[in-house]
Amino acid sequence: MFNMVGFIDPAQVSANTRSLTDKSRIVASRLQKTDGEQIFMMPYNPGHHWVLLIVRAKKETAYFLDPLPGNRVVNKEAKNMVNGAIKIYNSHIGKQGRKAPIWKTLPGTPKQPSSVECGYYVMHFMRDIIMDPSLEFEKTFAKGKEQAPYPQAAIDEVRNEWAEFVCLHVD
Repeated sequence: MFNMVGFIDPAQVSANTRSLTDKSRIVASRLQKTDGEQIFMMPYNPGHHWVLLIVRAKKETAYFLDPLPGNRVVNKEAKNMVNGAIKIYNSHIGKQGRKAPIWKTLPGTPKQPSSVECGYYVMHFMRDIIMDPSLEFEKTFAKGKEQAPYPQAAIDEVRNEWAEFVCLHVD
């Protein structure tokens, strides 16, 4: 999976961190360090809520996964950041590219039951995607395949994994 999946640090790109141009450059820099075949998972917080953006640079496609119920749309700043990054990436590799990248909302994700689990849900989405070596997340979370909320035990498992990881890196 190492060659198939990359991550972009949410602390570098989420809302209110730096200028839109700087964030696009950060994402583009990360995309340029690969052959473009990888998917890049980018947890993103537009303000008081976590979502997952997935970028496929070579296919000029971005995906939006949101754990909140309802017909949610990608935040304008996030969309502009990713579109700018793909444009910079295409320029770097000498590709003309599309006028604008394709955006796909994947509405079939499990939905959080209240307003406080979004971060754990996004971590669980990433975990589910990584655990599937076929990387068919687009089919897994497609419209019409709406999934039940994660059981509390699954959220607790993600919380425990996160806590164990943090404890290993904190003195």
